[in-house]
Amino acid sequence: MRAVVLHEFGPPAHLRVADVPTPRPAAGEVAVRVAAAGVQFLETQVRAGTMRGALGGAPLPVILGKEIAGVVAEVGPEGDPALLGARVLGSTTGLGGYAETAIAPAGSLIPVGDAVGLPEAVALYRYGATAQGLVRAARVAAGDRVLVLAAAGAVGTVLVQLLKRSGATVVAAARGEHKLALLGRLGADHVVDYSLSGWTGRARDAAGGSVDVVLDHVGGALGRESFELLTPGSGRQIVFGLSSGTPLQVQPMELIGRGLTLTGFSTGHLWSRPALARDLVTEVLELAAAGRLTPVIGQRFPLERAADAHAAIEARDTVGKTLLIP
Repeated sequence: MRAVVLHEFGPPAHLRVADVPTPRPAAGEVAVRVAAAGVQFLETQVRAGTMRGALGGAPLPVILGKEIAGVVAEVGPEGDPALLGARVLGSTTGLGGYAETAIAPAGSLIPVGDAVGLPEAVALYRYGATAQGLVRAARVAAGDRVLVLAAAGAVGTVLVQLLKRSGATVVAAARGEHKLALLGRLGADHVVDYSLSGWTGRARDAAGGSVDVVLDHVGGALGRESFELLTPGSGRQIVFGLSSGTPLQVQPMELIGRGLTLTGFSTGHLWSRPALARDLVTEVLELAAAGRLTPVIGQRFPLERAADAHAAIEARDTVGKTLLIP
């Protein structure tokens, strides 16, 4: 079978397609004929060598890829034969997804109904669960004014839609006119380009004052500027990433003095509770099947262009979810 193999850490060009043996499932596993594999920002960092620990000690060469959707082609010894031919979402153990066939634990599988395409299901998989979990963690209620940073990304595009369903007023912040236009189509009440000077003033005007909630995947200077927009006494900022490469800097006395809440949200902790994660994924898939949530796939690349997929994510040129299509 064909797979994208990383032989050494470095730039995107180090990702190359090769013919490798088709993997066979062990007990408790299934082999999935991959229809689409999600590309994560973390995987670009692993490839570059800055997050080697995410490999869990696995030596190079490796096949990256965690999120997959496809059809079960084989079950491991004593596995359930009823799974054969099932359309599923699944997670590898962290490697192997950028391939025509991938191995996933049978317990990780989530059924995908015919009303949702397999690529669309990947777009709503882990990041959809993250978005749903964030809305809950932020205790968003009808009438809340919510600022979403990096709103055109894979999590942000789902967040904007879920927040609107909760009755919030959504201020979506992103970079560039094409991303802002997309966010408007997804239902954001206001869009703001945070690459422009004075963006916080425009966000404040859009919200009609301060904001109740900031959902922050950026950190650094943008996260700090957003923190200054929070409503004293009730404002809360949920930090679930630092795509800027710099953590948000806030002192405890600032929280006390302004009566604010700062919360860290870990997708790892979410997925350490499999039943909860499965429920969140199922919720967003059901919304999509009913036409009440739009999966956003900004980019689809064949396996041969995996390097281009990584380069686009690193350049912040992507919107929504980026997929590899074997």
